Amino acid sequence: MRSLFVRNPSFVSTFKSQSWIHHQIKLHQSPKPPIRFPPFSSNHHLQFSASEALKSSISNFSASASSMGAVSDEEGLSRRFWIKFQKESAFSLFSPFVVCLASGRLELEAFRHYIAQDVHFLRAFVQAYKMAEECADDDDEKEAICELKKGVLEAMRMHDSFVQEWGIDLAKETTPNSATVKYTGFLLATASGKVEGGKDPGKIATPFEKTKIAAYTLGAMTPCMRLYAFLGKKLQPCLDPVETSPLYRKWIDKLASESFESAAQQTEDLLDKLSISLTGEELKVIEGLYHRALKLEIEFFSAQPIVQRSVVPLSRVLDPTENHLVVFSDFDLTCTVVDSSAILAEIAILTAPKSEQNGPEDLFTRKSSADLRNSWDVLSSQYAEEHEQCIERIMPSEPAEAFNYEGLCKALEELSDFEQRANSRVIESGVLKGLNSEDIKRAGERLVLQDGCTCFFQQLVKKKVELNADVHILSYCWCGDLIRSAFSSGGLNVLNIHSNEFKYVESVSTGELIRKVESPMDKVRAFKDILKTSGEAGKHLSVYIGDSVGDLLCLLEADVGIVIGSSSSLRRIGSQFGVSFIPLFSALVNKQRESFEGDSSNWKGLTGIERFQAVNDLRGRGTCMDLFKHCWAINCNVVFFWMNH
Repeated sequence: MRSLFVRNPSFVSTFKSQSWIHHQIKLHQSPKPPIRFPPFSSNHHLQFSASEALKSSISNFSASASSMGAVSDEEGLSRRFWIKFQKESAFSLFSPFVVCLASGRLELEAFRHYIAQDVHFLRAFVQAYKMAEECADDDDEKEAICELKKGVLEAMRMHDSFVQEWGIDLAKETTPNSATVKYTGFLLATASGKVEGGKDPGKIATPFEKTKIAAYTLGAMTPCMRLYAFLGKKLQPCLDPVETSPLYRKWIDKLASESFESAAQQTEDLLDKLSISLTGEELKVIEGLYHRALKLEIEFFSAQPIVQRSVVPLSRVLDPTENHLVVFSDFDLTCTVVDSSAILAEIAILTAPKSEQNGPEDLFTRKSSADLRNSWDVLSSQYAEEHEQCIERIMPSEPAEAFNYEGLCKALEELSDFEQRANSRVIESGVLKGLNSEDIKRAGERLVLQDGCTCFFQQLVKKKVELNADVHILSYCWCGDLIRSAFSSGGLNVLNIHSNEFKYVESVSTGELIRKVESPMDKVRAFKDILKTSGEAGKHLSVYIGDSVGDLLCLLEADVGIVIGSSSSLRRIGSQFGVSFIPLFSALVNKQRESFEGDSSNWKGLTGIERFQAVNDLRGRGTCMDLFKHCWAINCNVVFFWMNH
């Protein structure tokens, strides 16, 4: 059995025209990998108008890609806020406290401390509900607030049952920590009318103005209720029926219950109702309060002290004197939304001349934009058809009963031959001829990577010495200059880039490639070669982040493999050869259960090739972990650094 950890990112901006976006997304969702998009460009004399067109294309694509993730205005206010900020919930879900709690191995003293702190939260909630009830001018609203207050009092009674079992009064013996004080102070200040952007509390006199305070107060409480309901549903399936403490189970079962979900929904419905008559500016105030409350609640979980060893964050687990951390990442559709070949094609088409514009000063005879599009249509159609045929040929008729690494390698060797032949056709077609290196660099600098991607690598580089770490990008990309320029805008010139390269004459591409990394076999060879030069064998911890079939061998060879996205072809091939894909959170919880005090190798020795990956559901027979459905770098950040930003 072989395992990978999986997660599904929310894609944010790259550049392309909307038609190309739809084309690439359709391809990525199909069983086939994204089709390469062969480009052609102008020579070294890039005209101003072409440059402006390229800049416009980048801007338009970024806007359209961002709008694809927009939330419909038909959603309620609370729902829109939760969808907008839900990705940050990863910082609570993957906190050491919650991971240890879900494993059933959280030390009782840590849970006692949490309950004591939570009592202070609940008392603040009761007080805030009382204040909101006084501000509401509608009997139905007052009754709804009163019912929510009763729910909090019931939660306090459950806490009292813990206190009775322990025989102590934790609320009296424990001083609120700074995170608790921050949230409770923020909540009660809001309930008192002290809201940034709001009216001075002393000047609030009319019933309508008081109703706004009730809405603001609910805005500061609603995300906490939704976050707890979210955590309950995530934690409950992880509970071990035998080993989980009855106290933990009682608390988690309550959060996962229908009654708690109903209370969270009632809180959201009430916020929606109280906000109906508010202006756009006042709704922005509520959004700010909602986001602030969510961040403070997340801080509360991160502030819970635990003494025991936790498998997260990875940066705290590793001993840099014992392990050299080597992080690898794919580029296309792992860091980007659109395959780099599509980006290069956009440059080529936008800067391609009309047929009569070729002159004696041109270094190469260039295709017109119309001819270029026709060439692309032929090449892409041929690639798609033959790729699907290749996948069908290498796919075993029956799923493997056990992980079949040798069979997988043999199959991917055939796929590698196909990829190399496809690249040869692209070169022979001449569509890569005439691209200007400055055009490529400018496009890369304007390329917007997936949300948080740059920040993740910046943290790795910043902690390079502290973690004893190196970072390598392994990519099929035809042009390493595009990758380097994409990262240079984030100050990441120190990343090691391993990809193919354009051949240039006077900064203009000849149409030839320096062919280094074209296939799954090329990638895994490069991966192994890098590790051989990264210190003594067994003394490094390798992490690979990827999204497609081309990354599969590297994901399996690495100590930690993180799969980005939900490539159907990756899952199809992986599962047929005995690789399974499991949710990241579940895999972390299982790893926490396996860990022992004093064991410095929590992330190594996974029967050779078990891995973390990122998918949505359990597939196949190995193990891949799912970093759940949001920005991949958010999840990588919490696993590596516990970095809330």
